Amino acid sequence: MLDIADELTRWRARGRDFAAATVVAVSGSAPREVGAALAVDADGAAIGSVSGGCVEGAVYELCQRALESGRSTVERFGYSDDDAFAVGLTCGGVIDVLVTPVRGGDPARAGDAGPGHRRAGEASVTLAAALDAAAHGRAAALARVVAGPAELIGGALLVRPGGGYTGSLGGDPALDRTAAAEAAALLDAGRTDTRTIGATGERCGEPVTVLVESSVPAPRMIIFGAVDFASALVRVGGFLGYHVSVCDARPVFATPERFPEADEVVADWPHRYLDAQVARSARTAPDGARAGEGADEGRADGGIDGRTVLCVLTHDAKFDVPLLERALRLPVGYVGAMGSRRTHLDRLRRLRAAGLTERELSRLRSPIGLDLGARTPEETALSIAAEIVADRRGGTGTPLTGAHTPIHHDPPPPRN
Repeated sequence: MLDIADELTRWRARGRDFAAATVVAVSGSAPREVGAALAVDADGAAIGSVSGGCVEGAVYELCQRALESGRSTVERFGYSDDDAFAVGLTCGGVIDVLVTPVRGGDPARAGDAGPGHRRAGEASVTLAAALDAAAHGRAAALARVVAGPAELIGGALLVRPGGGYTGSLGGDPALDRTAAAEAAALLDAGRTDTRTIGATGERCGEPVTVLVESSVPAPRMIIFGAVDFASALVRVGGFLGYHVSVCDARPVFATPERFPEADEVVADWPHRYLDAQVARSARTAPDGARAGEGADEGRADGGIDGRTVLCVLTHDAKFDVPLLERALRLPVGYVGAMGSRRTHLDRLRRLRAAGLTERELSRLRSPIGLDLGARTPEETALSIAAEIVADRRGGTGTPLTGAHTPIHHDPPPPRN
C-alpha cells in the first residue's frame, strides 16, 4: 500500500474515505508482488493494481464492501478454469489480498463509528501515519495482521528505525513487541515480506502472520562520468525510482544544464565524492537521525547501502581505478564499469596491483550492461538498466521465449 502513498495522502487531506487492498501473499506465477495495492474511495475512484487486471473488478467490489462495513478482511484469488467467466488469475498463480478501510481527514474521526469499530478505527489512524511517513520520504515500516485470530485481522503497527512503534496489533503486548522487532529488521534491509509469530500471552496455539511493508528513501544510483551515455542513464534511473546523482571531476561537463533530470550533479573527483557519501551514511544513526542534527526528514535518498547502484562510465584509469578500489569493497547492490574488453582487462590488472582480491573483483560488472546489441546512448542505458534489474531480482537475462525458467524469481538474499 505504501507504493501509492502520495496519492492516498492527498485523498486523506481532502477528507476522502477509502479502502486499500494489498497483496499479502503470492504463490505461483502471480503478476504482482507482495505489497502491491489497489485503493478505492467512497466516490468510486480507483488507483493502483493488485493483479495487472485479472481480478481488479472483484477486488474493487471488496473495497466498496469494506467501506460500508468498516472492517478489514482477507480474500484469496487463484486460477479458475471451470468457468470461463469465473473470477481468477489466468496466469495460474494465487494471491491473498488484505482489504482495509481508512478514514480521511481528521484522524479523530477514526473512532466515531461506535465501540464495535474502535479497533478498525485505531488501525486506520496507524495506516494514515504510515502513509504520511512514506509520502514524505521518512523511513518506516507498516506491520499488519494478515492471518491468525479473526478479531486481529488488519491490526496495525507503525515501526520506525531502531524498533520504536505506535499502534497495536490488538493482541497481547508481547505480540506487538515481537512484531515490531521483526519489522525493524526488515525495515533495516529495505524489504517488504511476511513474518509468522508464534503464540504469545493468552493466545496459546494461535500463531499470527504479519505483513511488513517497508518504506525507505529512494535507493541511490550514482553515475560517474558526465558523458552522453550518462544523460540517457539518468532518465532511465529516474524512471526506475532511483535518486540519481552524476559526478565528474571536470566542472565544464558536470553541470545541471547538461543533466536537468538528475537529482544532483557534482563536480568532484569520483573517489573523493564516494568517500564523502560513505562518511555521510556512516553518520546516520540507527533511528534515522544524523549525529548532532536530529531527524533528517528532508533527505530524499537512502545513503550508501545494499540498494545502491554505482555506474562508472568514465573508462579512464586515473578516475576508474581509485574509484573502483573503494566501490568494490562496499556493501552496495551493483557496481558496473564501461569500457571495451581490452579496457576491462587492463582495469583488472591495475586493480589487482592496488590489492583487490579475486572475490572483490568478481563483483564488478564489466563491460557494463547486458548484450542487447546496443549502439545509441539510450539503447546502452537500457542495457545497463536491464542488468541492474536482473541482478536485483535474480533474473538470468535470457529471452523468456522458449525458455523454461520462472518468469518471476524469488529475490536473491541481501548482500552483507
